[in-house]
Amino acid sequence: MGRQLPLDLQYRPALEREVFLVAPGNATAIGWIDRWPDWPSPALILQGPRGSGKTHLASVWRARSGGWEVAGAELTTAGVPQLLERGIVGVVEAADAAPEEPLLHLFNAVAERGGQLLLTAIDAPAHWNTALPDLRSRLKAQPVASLAMPDDGLFRAVLTKLFADRRLQVAPDVIDFLIIRLERSFEAAGSIVARLDRAAFAQKRRITVPFVRRVLQDEADPSA
Repeated sequence: MGRQLPLDLQYRPALEREVFLVAPGNATAIGWIDRWPDWPSPALILQGPRGSGKTHLASVWRARSGGWEVAGAELTTAGVPQLLERGIVGVVEAADAAPEEPLLHLFNAVAERGGQLLLTAIDAPAHWNTALPDLRSRLKAQPVASLAMPDDGLFRAVLTKLFADRRLQVAPDVIDFLIIRLERSFEAAGSIVARLDRAAFAQKRRITVPFVRRVLQDEADPSA
């Protein structure tokens, strides 16, 4: 009997503030989110590597503030008034990919109206190669909250949480097995948990160390 093909089921990750895992590498950023609306500037830049939790924290902040969200690459000057009609509080994801003139226009409009922006990016604004002097100076004046790569304790907790988000029960030895084999990033953790979820569903198998080893081997050598 062939393997059952898994449906592309959606699952709801836990995005509440209470379940976000606090560690030395992210405590400062979480503190800034908790501090809102008492920010000293019209914007906060949330900076960190892919999968480090920027989107998670931005979702927490949006839920708290009632703000909108726009992808930086999709920001246009013509679209700024539409965003402002939705409110003067919002998130610009991957703000370093935003065209500079629309981003400057949005920043000025939000600041003039007493609103606030949360800008996410992999790098801090000092590394964005911003050409517009006015935008460069405004970004330079905003606080930057950084998210660091996870240490062992946080990485273990993240893997445990990701499995729990998908309602998957795994033994501690599975977490131990993954920790010493994965790239130390939140993105890698999210990717492997999603792949194991799909494979376990397709094969109707429990996620055990032998199962994880076989999945990793099959991905490393698909012809095997």
